[in-house]
Amino acid sequence: MLDVRGLRKVYASAKRSVEAVRDLTFSIDPGELVCLVGPSGCGKTTLLRCISGLLETTSGEVVLEGKRVSGPPEGMAVVFQEYGRSLFPWLTVWQNVELPLKEKGISRAERKRLTTESLVAVGLADFHSAHPWQLSGGMQQRVAIARAVAYEPHVLLMDEPFAAVDAQTRGELEDLVRALWERLGVTVLFVTHDIDEAVYLGQRVVVLSSSPTVVLEDVTIDLPAERDQLTTRALPRFTELRAHVYERVQQAKSGAQAAE
Repeated sequence: MLDVRGLRKVYASAKRSVEAVRDLTFSIDPGELVCLVGPSGCGKTTLLRCISGLLETTSGEVVLEGKRVSGPPEGMAVVFQEYGRSLFPWLTVWQNVELPLKEKGISRAERKRLTTESLVAVGLADFHSAHPWQLSGGMQQRVAIARAVAYEPHVLLMDEPFAAVDAQTRGELEDLVRALWERLGVTVLFVTHDIDEAVYLGQRVVVLSSSPTVVLEDVTIDLPAERDQLTTRALPRFTELRAHVYERVQQAKSGAQAAE
């Protein structure tokens, strides 16, 4: 489904070059939910921008459904951390969600169906006529998620989407993502700095090294498929997995560059 092969990204300027990502390889099967974690500044966002076709790689390649990504692919949607900057404040919630569908050339009737279904899915059907500035941060991020879901992507990329919301809202949004993933069968690559969040959400957690980035370890999350914030986080296995991923991130901060 999604293959990252030997990806390398160097930011070059007249004065110096900075290698942000080095020889990074991993793959995601159809319908998987995979989380990426790593030290701050390790290149998670750079990697996501390369995968989404928004940033050109220096070498290596990203392959989506057998086709090399050379620009934003049609079957992919992205939810960014800065939801306030990704929504148009002069448009209503409905108009924000519908806009990419218009650009895609979808018929009015189909746009209405997709927009309605996505707003219902994120619990914002009653706020369709509101403007983003009238909503809380968590509700604005729900709008961004609804817009991505309405696009009917095969792959959904999420770049630390809950970093700016409070803890209670974060938990609600985590459960929303898992519910949408289970219902729609979409492939999700979720970038986060929060280890607990990664272990709670993912089927796998890919731990990245410090920059220049490589894969330090690909951790299988063998928790029950059905999860909730209280029961799952209280499981001894959740604690073990969290401790293991935390240890690997600390090793990454110390300069570890390969799985040990």
